Amino acid sequence: QVQLQESGPGLVKPSQTLSLTCTVSGVSITTNNYYWTWIRQPPGKGLEWMGAIRKMGDTYYSPSLGSRTSISRDTSKNQFTLQLRSVTPEDTAVYYCAREAALVRNYYSLPILRGQGTRVTVSS
Repeated sequence: QVQLQESGPGLVKPSQTLSLTCTVSGVSITTNNYYWTWIRQPPGKGLEWMGAIRKMGDTYYSPSLGSRTSISRDTSKNQFTLQLRSVTPEDTAVYYCAREAALVRNYYSLPILRGQGTRVTVSS
């Protein structure tokens, strides 16, 4: 059974870097060619695709986030990590990691195979 679990701080100060980790169990992140994906949902807003990484380390990022986003992976721990730099209160959201079979840039509902989400608040 494939499971994903996000972890990271619940509170980050403005201008700092947010770092979230997704721990995957039940399948290796180097198996097949899945897109290991980060999505977020700010309060009262829709889902936003942030980016993804594949087994060889190739990455895909949302242009709307510019160069603030980095996604990496640790194959020895079967984890992939999101870093979002220079956060502002507008980055307050529930963050999800997910596994996709294709590159999905637009979300209208939560992906089926995802973590439970972790709430991050950006505030001083």
